[in-house]
Amino acid sequence: MNHKTKTPSFHVGPIPVYGHVILAPMAGFSDLPYRSICRELGSAMSYSEFVSTEAIIRDNQKSLRMLRYATEERPVVFQIFGANPEVILEAAKRISELQPDIIDINMGCSVKKVSGKGAGAALLKDPSKIGHIFNLLSRELPFPVTGKIRLGWDHDSLNYRDVVRAMQENGAQLVAVHGRTKKQAYQGQANWDAIAEIKSMAQIPVIGNGDVTSVADIKRMRDHTGCDAVMIARAAIGNPWIFAGKNAEDVTLAEKLTMIRRHLAANLEFYEGDYGLILFRKHVAKYISGIHGARELRAKLVTARSAADFANIVTAAEQQTTEENLISH
Repeated sequence: MNHKTKTPSFHVGPIPVYGHVILAPMAGFSDLPYRSICRELGSAMSYSEFVSTEAIIRDNQKSLRMLRYATEERPVVFQIFGANPEVILEAAKRISELQPDIIDINMGCSVKKVSGKGAGAALLKDPSKIGHIFNLLSRELPFPVTGKIRLGWDHDSLNYRDVVRAMQENGAQLVAVHGRTKKQAYQGQANWDAIAEIKSMAQIPVIGNGDVTSVADIKRMRDHTGCDAVMIARAAIGNPWIFAGKNAEDVTLAEKLTMIRRHLAANLEFYEGDYGLILFRKHVAKYISGIHGARELRAKLVTARSAADFANIVTAAEQQTTEENLISH
């Protein structure tokens, strides 16, 4: 895609962003192999999986591997999480050597082992601390600092206005908003009205997130909220084509099997061996969801012991599809 002939959709500080649909950062899913596929199909930015600032300080290699990226993924966003402002700054300085385009602070993770330690969504309880973190980072770092939030800790503390104000008054260049509270996790309905309210008050770009499961939902959220871009999480797993404007049911089995083969090869290369295959199982279950014979095929694929076995199962499925197509014609 030749970006030079296109007008940017919006800017994050000086960084131009081309496109309105973005793969959300997801633990265990938003790795280099999958981000690269989504980016190629139209995702406008690449967010890393969220990485612990404590792990960065300890030079944890498994965590640092999450920050590897391909040049063609730019703009690349490193998402980090932590509870201590000074540690967050130190970690951000260390990873700035890897030359990301943007650093993002996770203030939305509802998982207990993160929020229970004062990081992720727990930061939402203290907008002044959020302001302090953004003030430190935006003064000390050479690139834009952004944040991903929820609407508050629970329905009795919907303080998103205060949080967004604290962010942008202290140098934040973008806010991504998941339209649920920490307590909701992924239950109930996302509040798009609140995202619209944030967009109307914010002086920085706003990305909307929550309950976008189809191509039609992307337009509906943008129309409803006025947001600059839409972030897709769970609905993108198994359907990277959503970034190219296609719903899962519009993708042929042949296309899916070709992508499964390609994605697995990228996983095996990135993770070196069996671990890449193990991690791929949760992707493949989603790729084949809803297709004829999915249950039987899934059972074979998720129990495959080696990459060679896996490839043989995919090849057999491709041959069967070809034969069925010939018969039906």
